[in-house]
Amino acid sequence: MANVSKLEDVNVILKANVYFEGKVVSHSLELKDGTKQTVGLIYPGSFNFNTGAPERMDIIAGVCKVRLAGETEWKTYLTGTFFEVPAKSSFDIAVENGITEYLCTFK
Repeated sequence: MANVSKLEDVNVILKANVYFEGKVVSHSLELKDGTKQTVGLIYPGSFNFNTGAPERMDIIAGVCKVRLAGETEWKTYLTGTFFEVPAKSSFDIAVENGITEYLCTFK
């Protein structure tokens, strides 16, 4: 799904989800089949997120580094790649330059 440029048959929640003083902003989506997603932007900085449900994060544009809970090393993710985060876990995500665009799918 990392090469997605358009989603069809989607309901969009217009109220933005704003985190870390506007450095991470997303909009919630609901697909026709009931799948829940968010699409958003991450500005430069380092941020920690907790997960309820399992998540798949597709990097639509930009570059970020990610460290999953329990790991010590950061991994780099480029445009067209993705990472997965287990339920009831957390991850650190960092953007050094520019803006990273993502699509998060909740499983």
